[in-house]
Amino acid sequence: MNYIRKKYFLLIAITMVFFYCSCDKFVHPTIPEVSLDFTILPDDPNYGPLNHYGGYMYFTGGVEGVIVYRVDGWTFKAYDRACPYDWQDINSWNRVDESGIIVIDTCCGSRFNILDGTVINGPANYPLKYYRTNYDGRRLRIYN
Repeated sequence: MNYIRKKYFLLIAITMVFFYCSCDKFVHPTIPEVSLDFTILPDDPNYGPLNHYGGYMYFTGGVEGVIVYRVDGWTFKAYDRACPYDWQDINSWNRVDESGIIVIDTCCGSRFNILDGTVINGPANYPLKYYRTNYDGRRLRIYN
């Protein structure tokens, strides 16, 4: 009986490790995968809006461009500007609204939370496509 219990726990542990390691491999269900890898220095005057919490900037790259948002001293979020609902429409772009915390699609009107990319309302069913970020205190790398 003890032998079976050990095998059961070993199987659970292996399964948990497998799921934990595969979490980074999220593939967006509507927006295609494109290669993205660039580095900026957020404290550089050229990136003034990213010098303070809640600041954001638009960059080229990804499918329709990238929104980079500074959450706090060490946390940055990066999302593609393509809307999960109508990403193939050439007139559709995600932009940050006046509040600085909501992302709105210019075509379908879907609204997303900038802190986690989730849908607030609108026809979109999927969250914003996100990119990984790595900040070492000086350099911010945005990549997938």
